[in-house]
Amino acid sequence: QVQLVESGGGLVQAGGSLRLSCSMSGGTFSRYAVGWFRQAPGKSREFVGSISRSGGSAYYDDSVRGRITISRDNANHSVSVQLNDLRPEDTGVYYCGAEATAFWDTGASTNSRDMDYWGKGTLVTVSS
Repeated sequence: QVQLVESGGGLVQAGGSLRLSCSMSGGTFSRYAVGWFRQAPGKSREFVGSISRSGGSAYYDDSVRGRITISRDNANHSVSVQLNDLRPEDTGVYYCGAEATAFWDTGASTNSRDMDYWGKGTLVTVSS
Protein backbone atom coordinates (compact mmCIF):
# COMPACT_ATOMS: atom_id res chain seq x y z
CA GLN A 1 0.00 0.00 0.00
CA VAL A 2 2.84 2.39 0.80
CA GLN A 3 4.39 3.87 -2.30
CA LEU A 4 7.37 6.15 -2.75
CA VAL A 5 7.98 8.09 -5.93
CA GLU A 6 11.18 9.95 -6.74
CA SER A 7 11.41 12.78 -9.21
CA GLY A 8 13.80 15.48 -10.33
CA GLY A 9 16.63 13.50 -11.86
CA GLY A 10 18.19 14.37 -15.16
CA LEU A 11 21.34 15.26 -17.01
CA VAL A 12 23.41 18.05 -15.53
CA GLN A 13 26.84 19.46 -16.19
CA ALA A 14 29.53 19.17 -13.54
CA GLY A 15 29.17 21.99 -11.07
CA GLY A 16 25.44 22.19 -11.54
CA SER A 17 22.64 21.45 -9.13
CA LEU A 18 19.58 19.27 -8.90
CA ARG A 19 16.72 19.03 -6.50
CA LEU A 20 15.23 15.59 -6.05
CA SER A 21 11.94 14.86 -4.41
CA CYS A 22 10.41 11.80 -2.77
CA SER A 23 6.69 11.61 -2.21
CA MET A 24 4.85 9.01 -0.14
CA SER A 25 1.31 7.81 -0.48
CA GLY A 26 -0.67 5.08 1.23
CA GLY A 27 0.96 5.41 4.64
CA THR A 28 1.50 7.68 7.60
CA PHE A 29 4.45 9.68 6.40
CA SER A 30 5.53 11.02 9.78
CA ARG A 31 6.19 7.50 11.07
CA TYR A 32 9.16 7.07 8.77
CA ALA A 33 12.66 8.35 8.63
CA VAL A 34 13.68 8.77 5.01
CA GLY A 35 17.01 7.90 3.51
CA TRP A 36 18.50 8.69 0.14
CA PHE A 37 20.72 6.14 -1.52
CA ARG A 38 22.38 5.98 -4.89
CA GLN A 39 23.58 3.18 -7.08
CA ALA A 40 26.14 3.58 -9.81
CA PRO A 41 26.45 0.99 -12.59
CA GLY A 42 28.08 -2.17 -11.31
CA LYS A 43 28.15 -0.96 -7.72
CA SER A 44 26.13 -1.50 -4.58
CA ARG A 45 23.49 0.86 -3.36
CA GLU A 46 25.17 3.33 -1.04
CA PHE A 47 23.99 5.77 1.57
CA VAL A 48 23.83 9.43 0.65
CA GLY A 49 21.87 11.05 3.46
CA SER A 50 18.79 10.81 5.60
CA ILE A 51 16.37 12.83 7.64
CA SER A 52 14.51 12.03 10.83
CA ARG A 53 10.77 11.67 11.19
CA SER A 54 10.31 15.20 12.44
CA GLY A 55 12.84 16.72 10.09
CA GLY A 56 14.86 17.93 13.05
CA SER A 57 17.98 15.93 12.24
CA ALA A 58 19.71 15.20 8.99
CA TYR A 59 22.76 13.07 8.26
CA TYR A 60 25.05 13.06 5.27
CA ASP A 61 27.70 10.83 3.88
CA ASP A 62 31.19 12.29 3.67
CA SER A 63 31.09 12.04 -0.10
CA VAL A 64 28.43 14.73 -0.33
CA ARG A 65 28.75 16.69 2.90
CA GLY A 66 28.85 20.39 2.19
CA ARG A 67 27.02 19.94 -1.09
CA ILE A 68 23.76 18.51 0.16
CA THR A 69 20.71 19.55 2.11
CA ILE A 70 17.82 17.22 2.91
CA SER A 71 14.53 18.59 4.12
CA ARG A 72 11.04 17.26 4.60
CA ASP A 73 7.52 18.56 4.54
CA ASN A 74 5.35 16.20 6.52
CA ALA A 75 2.21 18.11 5.63
CA ASN A 76 2.85 17.36 1.96
CA HIS A 77 4.30 13.88 2.55
CA SER A 78 7.53 14.69 0.80
CA VAL A 79 11.27 14.78 1.29
CA SER A 80 13.63 16.66 -0.93
CA VAL A 81 17.36 16.61 -1.40
CA GLN A 82 19.24 19.56 -2.83
CA LEU A 83 22.46 18.52 -4.50
CA ASN A 84 24.94 21.22 -5.41
CA ASP A 85 28.31 21.29 -7.14
CA LEU A 86 27.59 17.96 -8.74
CA ARG A 87 30.46 15.82 -9.92
CA PRO A 88 30.66 12.93 -12.37
CA GLU A 89 31.11 10.52 -9.48
CA ASP A 90 27.66 11.55 -8.25
CA THR A 91 26.14 9.83 -11.25
CA GLY A 92 23.73 7.05 -10.45
CA VAL A 93 20.16 6.12 -9.78
CA TYR A 94 18.95 7.87 -6.66
CA TYR A 95 16.44 6.08 -4.47
CA CYS A 96 14.49 7.16 -1.47
CA GLY A 97 13.73 4.64 1.22
CA ALA A 98 11.40 4.83 4.18
CA GLU A 99 12.28 3.25 7.51
CA ALA A 100 9.84 2.93 10.38
CA THR A 101 11.39 4.24 13.59
CA ALA A 102 9.35 3.48 16.65
CA PHE A 103 11.00 5.11 19.65
CA TRP A 104 13.42 7.79 18.61
CA ASP A 105 13.64 10.66 16.19
CA THR A 106 16.78 10.04 14.22
CA GLY A 107 17.87 9.60 10.65
CA ALA A 108 17.32 6.47 8.65
CA SER A 109 19.81 3.65 8.78
CA THR A 110 22.86 3.88 6.55
CA ASN A 111 22.24 0.27 5.62
CA SER A 112 19.92 -0.04 2.65
CA ARG A 113 18.70 -3.39 3.94
CA ASP A 114 16.94 -1.66 6.82
CA MET A 115 14.56 0.27 4.61
CA ASP A 116 10.94 -0.87 4.72
CA TYR A 117 9.89 0.68 1.42
CA TRP A 118 11.64 1.86 -1.71
CA GLY A 119 10.86 4.04 -4.64
CA LYS A 120 11.87 3.00 -8.14
CA GLY A 121 14.57 5.63 -8.38
CA THR A 122 15.41 8.63 -10.50
CA LEU A 123 18.49 8.80 -12.69
CA VAL A 124 21.07 11.51 -12.14
CA THR A 125 23.76 11.84 -14.78
CA VAL A 126 26.55 14.34 -14.29
CA SER A 127 28.64 15.06 -17.35
CA SER A 128 32.20 16.33 -17.29
